[in-house]
Parts: sequence; C-alpha cells; structure tokens
Amino acid sequence: MGLELPAGADLIDRLPKCELHIHVEGSLEPELLFALARRNGVRLAYDSVDALRRAYHFTRLQDFLDIYYQGMSVLRTEQDFYDLAWAYLERARAANVRYLEMFFDPQGHIARGIPFAAVIDGLHRAANDAAAQLGIEAHLILCFLRHLDEADAERTLDEALAHRHKFIGIGLDSTELGHPPEKFARVFRRARDAGLFLTAHAGEEGPPDYIWQALDVLGVERVDHGNRAIEDGALLARTARDRIPLTMCPLSNLRLCVTPDLAKHPLRAMMEKGILVTVNSDDPAYFGGGLAENYRAIGDALRLDEQEIVGVARNGWLASFMSEDAKAAALAAFDAALGMQA
Repeated sequence: MGLELPAGADLIDRLPKCELHIHVEGSLEPELLFALARRNGVRLAYDSVDALRRAYHFTRLQDFLDIYYQGMSVLRTEQDFYDLAWAYLERARAANVRYLEMFFDPQGHIARGIPFAAVIDGLHRAANDAAAQLGIEAHLILCFLRHLDEADAERTLDEALAHRHKFIGIGLDSTELGHPPEKFARVFRRARDAGLFLTAHAGEEGPPDYIWQALDVLGVERVDHGNRAIEDGALLARTARDRIPLTMCPLSNLRLCVTPDLAKHPLRAMMEKGILVTVNSDDPAYFGGGLAENYRAIGDALRLDEQEIVGVARNGWLASFMSEDAKAAALAAFDAALGMQA
C-alpha cells in the first residue's frame, strides 16, 4: 500500500525526527537566559527579552558568536546546564524529535572558571531524565573551539576522558575562516583512538578545501553544514560515493547570510546527486526556529514534495551515530510510523 501522508506542516509534525546538529548553548531562549541571569546575579548588556531579540540580526558567523558567548555567561552551575538542556529537550519532544545528538562547548565554560564536571554532569543528567520521562534518546558530542589552539583542545580532551561514558563523540565549531581542520589533526587522532565518533563543522563559511581536510586529515564520519561542497564536483562525488552525511541547517544559513535566499540553498541539488543530507536547527534560539520550523522553511523554499521530506527525515536516522542494530530498529520504527498513516 502506497503512502498517503498528510501534506505540509501536518506531515512534518507527525514524522518521528532525529536531530544531529544542535548546539545546546544555542538553544538558550531569552526568557531562560534572563531567568538564569537573575538566579546567578549576572548583569546583561540588554535590559529586556525584546531588546535581546532585536540584537539577533547577523550578517556573518562572527556577529552571532559574539552574542552566543555573551549568552553563555549566565551558565554557572550544574543545575543551570541541566535546566538549559531540559528546556530544549521538552521543546524537542513536543516537535516529535525522538533521537538527538547535542553539541556542547566546554572550553567556553572552563575559560570562565566553570568546572568541566559541572557542565557535563548537568547535561548528562538531563539526557538521562529525558530518556526516562520524555521517551527521547539524547547523546552528547563535545566540540572544540577552533579559534583556540590545539593544545587547549588537548587539555580539554584530557579532562573529558575521565567522563568518557557521558559523551559519544567530538566535533569542531566556532569561527571557521582562518582556522582549517588540519589545525586539530592530533587531538582528533587521539579521540579516534579513544573510540569516539568524529564530526566537524566545515564548508559553512570556509572553502571546500576545509571539507576535504575534515575528511582526509581529521577522518570525520560526518560533516556539519558542508554547504560549499556544491562548488567542487570531485568533492560532491566523493561525498555521495562514501555516503558521508551532511548535517545542514537552513534557517541558520539564512540568518548568517551563508545563503541569501533559501530558494538557492544547495540541499535539493545535493539530494539529487545522491548525498545523504539531513535537516537540523543548529542554534534554534537565535535563528528563528527548531527542527520542525527548519523542515517547513526548506520544504516550502525548495518545493520539496512529501516523499522528499520523508526521505530527508529518514536520512537523519541513517546519519546518526547509533549502533547498526539500534539504527535498523529505529528505521523499522520510522517506517512503521509512516505505515500507520497510510
């Protein structure tokens, strides 16, 4: 029996979704930011939620990062990190997200004197509670800040390995231009030897060569963003042949001027070339919406039909860092959920 699925937003809401590119610090909504500031006695540069939201007009990645790091300043205790993650996980569950892999940036907190244990314990406790209370499976991926040096990343990894059971992989984020992936070759090699999954932001603002470096120097299994692969035919062929997932973030790309118009976003062209593209929210508090809003925005802009939307959602499960057995079970459940709507 063929699929006769609800159109538009109803289909997107009903799909059991997987999110692979979400920075938990970037899920900090202004209301919670102000509440944590009051709790911790932190003075903010903005006097109201509305004033802060008005500042969310970015022309490049660095504009966003400047405010993003200011937002981090309200996070002080293990409970703060728990509350941050829990607020996002509740919103994710309401959007029918069933599985997610959350990035976190410990260096941005350690530099402020926050113990690594406070960060990861709060996030990990929220993930455990989400499994028990919300039916969401959530995992953590530790990201290194690429504007810092590799020695700092290695020190962070040293500390993190004492908490190895609380996170599943490492990533690379922050300012891309001028900070090529090859800068972090040693720390990624160490993480791979420790059995961690590897991913990295590449080709958002940086050139296609950064994606090549992420693949061939760092040995990543997944590329975050990857938009500029569209400029390199050989890279597109490699990405399709090796089934390398790209975790694309449409609303982020629009807000940061990575693409001037979602109708010109490369996601459809990459789909047509057989690349495993996924849709994600990146930093939803800053970029205008969570995962469902990203599906709606890119679906409308590129005129994706129902089967294409289903295909992109299925890609999320395929691109996850689940074990093969868990992935097969999740895909069977995904297909069964669609069958219930047939």
